[in-house]
Amino acid sequence: MKESINYYYNLTIKTVEKRNNIYYFTLNNEEFYFVPLKRIKDELNDIIEVTKELKNNNIPVHDLILNRFNSLITNIYNTNYILLKPIGNAYQIYEINSLINFSHNLTLNSTKSNLYRLNWNNLWSSKIDYFEYQIRELGQNKPIILNSFSYYVGLAENAITYVTSTLLNYKRSSLDKITLSHRRINYPNYKLNYLNPLSFIFDLEVRDIAEYLKSAFWNNAPALEILKEVLKNNKYTIYSLQLLYARLLYPTYYFDKYEEIMNNDLDEEVLIPILEKAQVYENFLKEAYNEISKYAPIERIEWLLKS
Repeated sequence: MKESINYYYNLTIKTVEKRNNIYYFTLNNEEFYFVPLKRIKDELNDIIEVTKELKNNNIPVHDLILNRFNSLITNIYNTNYILLKPIGNAYQIYEINSLINFSHNLTLNSTKSNLYRLNWNNLWSSKIDYFEYQIRELGQNKPIILNSFSYYVGLAENAITYVTSTLLNYKRSSLDKITLSHRRINYPNYKLNYLNPLSFIFDLEVRDIAEYLKSAFWNNAPALEILKEVLKNNKYTIYSLQLLYARLLYPTYYFDKYEEIMNNDLDEEVLIPILEKAQVYENFLKEAYNEISKYAPIERIEWLLKS
């Protein structure tokens, strides 16, 4: 890979390190990341426009580097890559308030429509259908997945029902902001990931908040206290709070690992800590419901609240 990077970018680098399918190297005391592209071309065009708009507004984001052929995309071994150059301290942490404030820097318009999300119930339903097909075809030698999959599909179906009910019974208002969001948010929330344009989408403000809370829980951080802070310091409609809770219900933490296992990037044993804390996460969901209900009468999930 080192020779390919040197060729495509007219660089002279001595060593390249690979971690989780991402190639890292340092040049002139600056870090670079050569990452597989997981976005479609139309999305990439919008990402470029978003990046330009942010920079024009003096909002720093990481740089996407053109190759010697004036293209962002470099195909090596039948995989498309993009070279990313982080700015500033890549390991600066964005706390929850910084996350919310940053999300207001851009709003959705028609020129960025390829980055728009919100049809969560349809996206999740399609994904679950595919997972169930995949399990039937390829999952017979994965006992940990086979013994846990139905439980997490059940949680996902609850989340899908919750979103569907929200869209039927409540209308989105101007207070329910569609803001600059991310495909995934991690805890701790490092600048390296947060200002990566390849993660940008547009969605409801509560999307990033919910994903941050889930990641905080699974990293043994005080997720409930963070939720209390968010609710205390920000005003949300019942529409947004319903969808916040729907995303807390949806087990991205399980399905993300599931996909990596099925792609042979992880062993299924990585699921064991998640399975061991399933009841603890249920308790968190009950506590989260109680906190959110102090601000709006969101819908109950009887089996969960009585468990």
